[in-house]
Amino acid sequence: MSKGLDLREHRGLTPPARLLELLFLNAMKHLLALLFLLPFAPSSSLSAADTLYAPAWAKITPKRSFRHTNPKPESLVKTIADLKPGDELVIAAGTYSVGPMWDLRISGTAEAPIWITADDDSVVIFTRADVKQNVLNIGQGEPVQYVCLRGIELTGGSHGLRLGQCSHVWIDRCHIHHTGGVCLSANSADTDHLFLTNNHIHHGSGHAEGMYLGANNGDHIMSESVIARNHVHDCYGDQGDGIEVKQGSWGNLIAENDVHDTNYPCITVYGTAGKPVNVIERNLCRRSADNAMQVQGEAIVRNNVLIGAKGSAFTSTDHQGKTLNLQVVHNTIINMGRAFSGGSWNDREGMVLANNVIYSRDKEALHFANGRAGITFAGNIIFDAGRKLGGVPGRGLEDFTNLSWDTTAANAKPTATAPFDHADPRYLLETDYHGAKRTSPTSGAISR
Repeated sequence: MSKGLDLREHRGLTPPARLLELLFLNAMKHLLALLFLLPFAPSSSLSAADTLYAPAWAKITPKRSFRHTNPKPESLVKTIADLKPGDELVIAAGTYSVGPMWDLRISGTAEAPIWITADDDSVVIFTRADVKQNVLNIGQGEPVQYVCLRGIELTGGSHGLRLGQCSHVWIDRCHIHHTGGVCLSANSADTDHLFLTNNHIHHGSGHAEGMYLGANNGDHIMSESVIARNHVHDCYGDQGDGIEVKQGSWGNLIAENDVHDTNYPCITVYGTAGKPVNVIERNLCRRSADNAMQVQGEAIVRNNVLIGAKGSAFTSTDHQGKTLNLQVVHNTIINMGRAFSGGSWNDREGMVLANNVIYSRDKEALHFANGRAGITFAGNIIFDAGRKLGGVPGRGLEDFTNLSWDTTAANAKPTATAPFDHADPRYLLETDYHGAKRTSPTSGAISR
């Protein structure tokens, strides 16, 4: 794995030292007289708190910075197409409706990325008048790398944003909504080292996924990428996963996303086809018309809060690959119906279910349709109305600070008297859902 992303650094959620460095505001101004481009102070600097899930090049200062004020969309398209490594373009408030297909084919370098950002406190909207094309494509015609798109609103069109042959591309703090298809997709070419962070995504149409990453049967894969701190919701349409990572995509980190009100699972992750596992941690998934989280296999699923699904709060089954090498550890899994469903867990390699809190009001907390031979089962707290399959018995919602079965209240912090101090030390995680250090062997996602 490259220096830009090492999932080993996320063990216990301890941020890498390089991501905690204080980043200073840029003070240099570049006085360049270009048509429709006015000089200004660079705005690509980030605070240390913003860089936990950022690429290694996040702190690099632009070599040249420009401010774009021309309201004509064709001027913006040309200006962006002319950007060179090390350039930063800050776009003035306005709505830019582009008619022809718009495909960014520019690249920076690791030492000189390209930055495309909205002006401070400004609403910059990219859109189009119909659904014949996507609002914006990046890397459809040729490879693109080391580009950051930040603070842009994309609405209308077919897909809001489609990433093609992209490597080291950062989409940060964008608002993608009310599109004619998928909101954000990366399913037309192999991608790697994508950073999809702090975005607000909702109300797609058609298949209506919030994020569609990779392609069916591993035809295109996403690898060594970060999908973190996104707010994804109201994904309905024909399918409507919140975040979907397809078969064969590997080595990815899906962390701290808030995903709710979806037609399909809030988060769906397939297998890696034998490549390094995906890590899925510290996500909040709720109110799905399907399963709250669905993971086929070859993943570490830890410190997630999963509540309120018409199907199961967590499920895994064979799909485009076999369920194997799946660790589900220190999650809080709560549902009116079935809480945990492991239909393909029987006699499979590397299956671990440990230190979870698994509660169902009306059905089984645990359901293994085809058996549970060979599973490592330890440290789980169980409450249900069905057939008991082991674990330490819980008492019900009185074990939580303020949690309701219908998710109107969603504070899953355990009370002082909750019988949760039974975590198996073999699978005890150093930190919890909030990143707080665990001071006792408390099962579930959140420590006391």
